[in-house]
Amino acid sequence: MFLAGLVVFLLAITAEAEVGDSSKVSFCTETEECLLFDVICETEYYEVRHYEGVKWVAATETSYIMEFAAMSAFKQLYKYIDGENENGQKIEMTSPVVVKIVDKKFWQMGAYTVSFLLPKEHQANPPKPTNPNVKFYDTEEAYMYVRSYGGLLTSMSDKKEAGKLMKALKSYDASFKSDCHYGAAYNGPMTLWNRHNEVWFVAEGEPVCYSSEEMGPPY
Repeated sequence: MFLAGLVVFLLAITAEAEVGDSSKVSFCTETEECLLFDVICETEYYEVRHYEGVKWVAATETSYIMEFAAMSAFKQLYKYIDGENENGQKIEMTSPVVVKIVDKKFWQMGAYTVSFLLPKEHQANPPKPTNPNVKFYDTEEAYMYVRSYGGLLTSMSDKKEAGKLMKALKSYDASFKSDCHYGAAYNGPMTLWNRHNEVWFVAEGEPVCYSSEEMGPPY
């Protein structure tokens, strides 16, 4: 069944996505607050989610390899929420941690932006960072094509899962921003089992969902 036409109806009857109680997201188990969303439709290969615009704090580093840049940026952000800000205020950790991954060749340097979601109480007026590389930004309301997977979020796992998602979307003629995507991690580095990661592509135009019975498997 083609589900894209249900988007408007579903949004009318579901709650707005926002920062909120992590118990509303089954895989958000390590923080009290999480980025909430509305599931618009699902296929065997991905789901479409609706997100409201929210405020993030982010740091960007460059490297040939995502892991090196992400580790450096993560440490800067952790220092910010641990009190390295103008108020000396500690801020609760939220989920997910998101990495913006720009499409590039493996021999090219890449800029990787790691983002922490700001808790609800700090969405309007968060304490200012003292590190000039740590900055705020606001996302706009968006629809995301999302593919979930377990294990660790690494360059290899992200490339594999992003490739599968992109292949499915192209098979179904879905429009999306292909110059970059996002890796989302819901677990801390000490969690060894039952980890939850995601690949996000930003949808352009009306989101598309087909069942495999209608279109057949994309790969």
